This record gives sequence, C-alpha cells and structure tokens, in this order.
Amino acid sequence: MTQSPALPLPPPKERRRLREKGSLTQDQVAARVGVTRKTVRAWEAGRTAPRGRKREEYAKLLAEFAQLEGGMTAGQTEPDETEVTVRLAKQTPPPAEPSQPTSTTPALTPAQAFDALYAFCAPALVRQAYLLTGRRELARESVERAFQLAWQRWPEVARDRDPASWVRATAYEYALCPWHRFRLRYRHPEAPPAEATDRVLMDVLLRLPPPYRRTLLLYDGVGLGLAETAAETEASTRAAAKRLLHAREAVAARLPELAEPSGLHRRLTELASTERLRAAKPTTVRVSGERRARFWTRAAIAFTVAIIGATTLTLRTAPTRYEPPVPSGETVRGVPPKAAPGPLSNVELTLRSKLRSETQNGPERLVPESR
Repeated sequence: MTQSPALPLPPPKERRRLREKGSLTQDQVAARVGVTRKTVRAWEAGRTAPRGRKREEYAKLLAEFAQLEGGMTAGQTEPDETEVTVRLAKQTPPPAEPSQPTSTTPALTPAQAFDALYAFCAPALVRQAYLLTGRRELARESVERAFQLAWQRWPEVARDRDPASWVRATAYEYALCPWHRFRLRYRHPEAPPAEATDRVLMDVLLRLPPPYRRTLLLYDGVGLGLAETAAETEASTRAAAKRLLHAREAVAARLPELAEPSGLHRRLTELASTERLRAAKPTTVRVSGERRARFWTRAAIAFTVAIIGATTLTLRTAPTRYEPPVPSGETVRGVPPKAAPGPLSNVELTLRSKLRSETQNGPERLVPESR
C-alpha cells in the first residue's frame, strides 16, 4: 500500500496571511494542530518546520483556508464568521448528540480527569526531571509546578492531543531554567547516587548542555521518535539528530559499555529507578496551585491599586503652574566691611563716668558747662 503524497506547505508569510484570513488566532491553530502557540509562531516566522503527523494537520488547515479564499475570489461574497466556523468544523468530528441513558461509564469531572493524568504521569516525570537536573527536590518541584500550570489552564490541556507531552514539556522547561542556580537552596550540590557507575553516568549527563541532555533523555530514555523529539524540543529534525549523536558520543567516551542505544536506555531506566522519588498527592497539587494563583492575583491587584494611589497623590500635590526656581545669591563687591567698635579714649571714659553719676530722671536737666 502506497501512502498518499503529503500536502505542500505555503511560504511562512503566506501561512500567517491564510490564518488571519480564516479569522483564527495562533492559540486556536495550536489547539487544532496539537502544539503550543510558540510552535505556531515559529512555523509562521520560518524558524522551524512542522514534521510528521502535525505537518499533515497543519497543511490540511492551511488548505482549508486557501479553499475559503478561492471561493471568495471566484465571485462569492465573503463568508461571515458562522460560515467559516462551519467549514473548519468539518476537520473535527461533531459532538455526540444526547441519547437515551445507557450503561456506559459516566464522564469524568475536571478534577477527576486531572487526578488521573497526574497519577499516570507524575511518578515517571519526577524520575525524568531527576536525570535532567541531578537534584531530587528540584525534580519534585518541577513536576508540581507543571501540573499546577496545567490545572490553571485545564480546558486547554484537556483538549490537547497529548496532555502528557504538554505537562512533560512544561516540567522540562522549569527544571532546566538557568535561574535556579541563584537560589540559596540550590547553591550546594546534593548527595550523588550510591553506586559508582551511577555517579559516573549522572556526572556525564550533567556535563552535557541542557538541549543535548533533554534530547538524549527524550529519545533514549522516554523512547520518543526523532520527529517527536525534535517537535518537543522545538528544533529541526537535523538539529535533534546532531544533538543526539553528540550526547551519545560523550556518554560512550566515559562509559564504553553504553555505546549501544539499548544499553543506554536500560541504564537510564535503572538510574532513575534506584532513587526514591515520591510525588505529592494530586489533591495537594491542585490546592497549592489554586492558592498560588489567588496569591499572585491579589498581589497584582494590590500593585495596581498602589500605582493608582501614587498617581492620584502625585496629581493632587503637583503644582498647577510653573514656578521658577529661586536663584542663588551673588557676592556684592566694593562695600567696606562693617568696623567693630574699638577701645574708649580717656576723654570718652571721663564723659561716660560723668553721665552715669548725674541724675537722669526728673525735672532737672543736664546743662553743659561753659569753659
């Protein structure tokens, strides 16, 4: 059986124009194709190209936009939003109409679906994050933060084609964030594994650059294909293949017995399984995520109120007209300095004594004597 030829992709600029012509945002296109908004933005900018099944979905969506545009250029009137939505909805199966009650399993609530996803993915993700960072506490924190973000954006995550991949990518990005090195609790290294071979393998992994380490773990540890690994790391297939080869060479240089991919996969699984890494309960993660969201919401509201209050106070106290500044004083030259009184002469002393001895009050007057 021969496969049908793949649909061609238009140039990057044409992709964006067709999306805007279809009245869809990047978030809506990402939800339909099953990727993130960052990936759709990279496709429209030409930095990366879709691969595999996601490329087919993306090409079909763009072809639908092109057909809509072709119908308008053939003399039809421009379709409204309702018609565009109806045409694009043909790609997804319609929702099942309500029928009579049957014995099928009832639908899960959002909390139950989240708890099921957490119970299925969290233990393995904690071990994978430990291989990425070499820190047990950071591994648990990365997985909890990823699931907290997933709970905050649960409608989007629940509609994703692979919610586990969404959470895994978020946990990996948080675990490999370079800002962790500035935190006080992560400045000191943790205790290495007990076995000598495990310590050597962990040291080799931590010496790899983060993109190489992530590619090696996804391909040889998790078991993803090369196309899926490239898509999750947001790199081209050629770049992902080069990273994988360089990472394998670095591991084989220190541990020649792990030159075979099967042996490397087995050792990564054993290294992650030897550590006792436990994830928190899903209820705890959901409650802590809601508390964190409420805290940051209140902090943002308080900050906004403070800015508004400071602006109002400034407007109240600021002058309404221009007041020129008072000039600094200038030194006046040519004025003789004020002389201080000197000592009295003998004549002045005699006169002062005489004046003090005479009567100063009453009807009598002091008459100067003639000489």
